[in-house]
Amino acid sequence: MALATLHIMALLLLIFLLLIIWQQSERRRRLPPGPGTLPIIGNMHQMIWNKPAVFRWIHRLLEEMNTNIMCLRLGGTHVIVVTCPKIAREVLRKNDEVLASRPATFASGSFSFGYKGSIFSPYGKQWKKMRQVLTCEILTSSMEQRLRHLRSEECNHLVRYIKNMARPNNFVDVRYVAQHFCCNVIRRLVFGKRYFSDDIPASSTSGPGHDEVAHVAALFTALNHLYSFCVSDYFPALVGLDLEGHEMVCKNVMRVLNRFHDPIIEERIRERSTTLGNGGEKKEARDFLDVLVYLEDADGQPLLTLEEIRAQTMEMMFATIDNPSNAVEWALAEMMNKPEVLQKAIDELDIVVGKDRLVEESDIPHLNYLKSCIREAFRLHPYHALNLPHVATADTTIASYTVPKDSHVILSRIGLGRNPKIWNEPLEFWPERHLNTGNVLLSEPGLRFVSFSSGRRGCPGISLGTSVTMMLFARMLQGFTWTKPPGIERINLQEGNASLALAEPLVLHAKPRLAAHLYI
Repeated sequence: MALATLHIMALLLLIFLLLIIWQQSERRRRLPPGPGTLPIIGNMHQMIWNKPAVFRWIHRLLEEMNTNIMCLRLGGTHVIVVTCPKIAREVLRKNDEVLASRPATFASGSFSFGYKGSIFSPYGKQWKKMRQVLTCEILTSSMEQRLRHLRSEECNHLVRYIKNMARPNNFVDVRYVAQHFCCNVIRRLVFGKRYFSDDIPASSTSGPGHDEVAHVAALFTALNHLYSFCVSDYFPALVGLDLEGHEMVCKNVMRVLNRFHDPIIEERIRERSTTLGNGGEKKEARDFLDVLVYLEDADGQPLLTLEEIRAQTMEMMFATIDNPSNAVEWALAEMMNKPEVLQKAIDELDIVVGKDRLVEESDIPHLNYLKSCIREAFRLHPYHALNLPHVATADTTIASYTVPKDSHVILSRIGLGRNPKIWNEPLEFWPERHLNTGNVLLSEPGLRFVSFSSGRRGCPGISLGTSVTMMLFARMLQGFTWTKPPGIERINLQEGNASLALAEPLVLHAKPRLAAHLYI
């Protein structure tokens, strides 16, 4: 018995000495400040305790510690969060190459078919290949111009659809309209169709059908599960046990999305084989899927595999729907409580565009006040609290702190956009703060807030994202007079507990304000 006690005491002493050595090693590396950690699990217990609103716990820690950079340890992974524009520029400029990778997680691996796309793939040959496809073939100015008619048709459908709902005792769910508009646009651009059923023409003025509702719901569910601090993301040995139900949700989402996407993709591949097999020539691309399917390598063989096409198709959907719809809903909600801001935006539309025609993409450069409203929504009300994580491929230094290899570095969207050291009255919706240039842009190179990010992993679709966001916003403001439901004096601007979206969808009454023939 005495010998066993001695063994236990010796083991405890060894653990204690190892812990001291480890802590001294951590100090020598001069990691960014952070809360105390436990051996092996680090801060994992605190993260689990604060689910599902992990981002709120992170920002409470940042505020309590009064720091612009903080290091958490989740399992064996250092997670470094940044809320200062100067440090953010170090991350995405000075350290851009060493921080250009992405972490491997169950969700990102599932949604990218094993990292075959561009957004979630680790830095390497596959990412470079798909990034080049996006920048040189898909998101080019010539392709944007070629498919302009599809975006224009969706904008016309938007005003017709709202007009059909704009009855005296009827109200419009702005979130529903905004999300489905964004998804309609990207489905038209990717697949050439708004509806999955061929029985419904694209010119139909009806709203989304059952399939389209399920499609949007699956896409947003996927977005909400990406990089969502799942325990198995930091302890890969737990993958398969599905302790949080995370894996089942991801699998269900993929079943829904594949059910809608795969028949279209496979049919287009068969069409290509038939056309080229019979000696036919490639036709001008009708949509993004045509581009992906008909791309050839140096030997005249298909450049992309089926899995790469599926992955890139999926990622283009993810990249288009959340930020535009969320920004427009929040901007309109804020403006309903600030009628003077709403009136300035309407006055700008009436001066720049007039009331005899509908606003077009060519008007966007001249709508500086509207763009300022959207910039302010991006700043104050991002859809995601944290940017997609960057993984360090080697030891590096940020703000004089050591960032060890394999660390996850994350920019805080709300930490930057609501930083009181950068913005006066940061919680106030004040578009005028952005009217300091001749041509207001939705991008923010100085990283005082994050809209399209920057660097190697920055969004290559800034022009498309700007068009989708601004046309949704401008058409809604120009085409309709928006009023609050009876008995509602102010719109409740409360955020959801586990997200930054409005806790309740914005519901308003819409009344047409233009000549009747413009809605036909």
